[in-house]
This record gives sequence, structure tokens and C-alpha cells, in this order.
Amino acid sequence: MDPLSEFSSAALFFPKINPYFYAHKTTQFMLSTGQIIFAICFFVAFVIVMVFSYRKDRKLHKKQYKGSIWILVGFIVFVLLLLGIKLYLKD
Repeated sequence: MDPLSEFSSAALFFPKINPYFYAHKTTQFMLSTGQIIFAICFFVAFVIVMVFSYRKDRKLHKKQYKGSIWILVGFIVFVLLLLGIKLYLKD
């Protein structure tokens, strides 16, 4: 048997499965406690910064993006129109 046969392209799509691989249940958590604490702190800090940033720019957003709701309404109508055409032509 060729020693490189396990690295062939077919082996990537159809790996050899050992039936005893699933016989034991071992659960390993991928993140350490420190990493979880860091992720929670980062998320909380990110949300706080985003809230303060949004509050600071609220007046500017109302001025700059006035009437932009109609773009959203038009996009939703367009998607619903495409969905309606698809359902109508599917029959």
C-alpha cells in the first residue's frame, strides 16, 4: 500500500472512520476560563462604546439620513415582489 494514499484527494472526501472513535465520550471545551472572561469583557466594552458613539452622533444621523427609510421600504417591496413572482411561476 502506498504510504501517501491517505493524503490523496479521495481520502479528504472519504476519510477512513475508526468505529471505536465514537465509543468513548470525551468533551473538551475549546476555550480557557481566561479567554471566556476576556470575551465577555470585550463584548461588554464594545457594546458600551457603540451606545455612547451612537448617542453622540444621533443628531447628525437624523440630519444626514433623513428619508433613508424609503430605501429600506423599496428594498423590502422588491424582495417581496421577487418572492411573489417565484411562487407564482413555481406552479
